[in-house]
Amino acid sequence: MELNRRSVLKGIGATSVSLTFAGFASADGEARYIVTVANDRVHDRIETAGFRIENVLADGDVVTAVGRDDAVDDLERIRGVSAVTRDVQLALEEPVATEPADEHFDEPAFWDIQWDKHVSDMERAHETATGAGSTVAVIDTGIDTSHPDLQNVDTTNSAAILDGEVTTGDGGWVHWHGTHVAGIAAAQGGGVIGMAPDAEILNLRVFPEEGDLLAAASDIMLALEYAADLGADAANISLGAGPFPPQANAGGLRAARQKVVNNVVRRGLLVSASAGNADANLKQGGYFHLTSSVAGAMSISATGPNDLRAFYSNYGSNDIDVGAPGGGYETLEKTLAEDGVEWPFPLNLVLSTFPDKRYGWAAGTSMAAPQVTGTAALVREVAPDANARQVEQAIKNGADLVDGQSDDDLGAGRLNAADALDELPR
Repeated sequence: MELNRRSVLKGIGATSVSLTFAGFASADGEARYIVTVANDRVHDRIETAGFRIENVLADGDVVTAVGRDDAVDDLERIRGVSAVTRDVQLALEEPVATEPADEHFDEPAFWDIQWDKHVSDMERAHETATGAGSTVAVIDTGIDTSHPDLQNVDTTNSAAILDGEVTTGDGGWVHWHGTHVAGIAAAQGGGVIGMAPDAEILNLRVFPEEGDLLAAASDIMLALEYAADLGADAANISLGAGPFPPQANAGGLRAARQKVVNNVVRRGLLVSASAGNADANLKQGGYFHLTSSVAGAMSISATGPNDLRAFYSNYGSNDIDVGAPGGGYETLEKTLAEDGVEWPFPLNLVLSTFPDKRYGWAAGTSMAAPQVTGTAALVREVAPDANARQVEQAIKNGADLVDGQSDDDLGAGRLNAADALDELPR
């Protein structure tokens, strides 16, 4: 099995998948704005001022408006508008991965080396629940639905969400990342097994098929709303931007994202977001990371096989809710060691599905978040009437290794799927 060690050396210290600012999004040559408003009566005022409302989010508290360029100040002067930002395009940076493994397996070949599922106590959790009747939404680069371990994708209701429009159908894929994330959450067990193998998956692709890999901030919010509209139990966002300095905290993007997250959580959708891979202390100096630093979303740090925070993972007690297996050890040197450690490289990374019926390893908080997303599906199977806050609290209460819920590295602790189920009232 040949591995591309060079790609890991080049990338693992920086990022699994992160989004960086890459310019402003537009619609048919016009500027698109994300506007947070006091109430839906403001919508008419926005249109009277010469803007076209494209989408209404968060029960009317957020809209995307299209119109003339350089008009942030004009929109801010409208009575009832509380925050405005240009919609931004976010660029996908090349993630960390090895070469895919052999593409043909006659039996579940990888269970023995899926350390991430062992430390999360998945096998014991599956004595109680496997995610049956639950739905997880993967907001990402798309999923290869031809993969034999991902035949649980709902191809009817999956969608490409681009330029403010939702196009239902298979959803498609443009990059391996979304397929890998989906397998961690809910692969069916032919080659690898996901945390919730009997859950249904919504493939919500927010990256275009052509050109640069750029996602509009408004499309990610629209994907969250779409998942909530369909009654999904959990949404995975292994995409993030930042960390941003505190002076950006008051920007309209965070204000709008907060409204949307609060709205979908209130409607029952747990939001599991990767904490980011900059080895940054999000508690210090007011720095924050989208989406994980938004209140209401669960922020997931990454751990290794020894349960310590992986060297790249962001941290900070104000932000991290739980840690979960994301791959790698506490140092880059140890991660890349081929002997002298229990899980030599690449086995200390997270193994999951790749496009074209393949499998491969990757590391990052991107790989940690879907462990929690899948666990939420297990919880919802057992307690279908639990609200998103109750699901989150069960996951936190069941986490291992930490007393309390404010550890800098792990929040409430490292994920334990079986114990999360035990925390639910019967």
